[in-house]
Amino acid sequence: MTMEFKDLVQMRRSHRKFTDEEIDGEDVKLILRAALMSPTSKGQRGWEFVVVDDKMDLEKLSDAKDLGGQFLKNAPLAIVVLGDPMQNDCWVEDGSIAAISMQYQAEALGLGSCWIQMRGRGLTDGTSADTVIQGVLGIPENLSCLCILALGHKADERKPQNEDKLKWENVHLDKY
Repeated sequence: MTMEFKDLVQMRRSHRKFTDEEIDGEDVKLILRAALMSPTSKGQRGWEFVVVDDKMDLEKLSDAKDLGGQFLKNAPLAIVVLGDPMQNDCWVEDGSIAAISMQYQAEALGLGSCWIQMRGRGLTDGTSADTVIQGVLGIPENLSCLCILALGHKADERKPQNEDKLKWENVHLDKY
């Protein structure tokens, strides 16, 4: 059964609780395929992705910033989205498009995901999330982390987006 895109968009919600079940390798490949096919500025395809399933590394990554990432240690898989700010002035946009493409693909496969913001984040002692992530995964210093996607089989139920709560008043025609 193929889900229409309009329904996929309504169903995709952030999930922070996952079962212990591993994600099938073919599903991981489809998720990465969605990222690698995502549009980029000038066709640069300058993003980089690190797939992480090592429990120790996931736990260390969950501590890369003070708030909002602790649930990562309980995810079976993470995908770190990276870019080189010196090589691509649209690295944030390109990485964002790739990340949401992966999230929609995960949803289409019945998997849960959650974006964990890392760009501009860090620890109260002044250590940047980039520094922590680079250290854990051996990432070159020229690459910055936009986000980490936590992925897994959903352990919670979320209601679809409520159509009645869409903010159509934020849409303007021709002029503001």
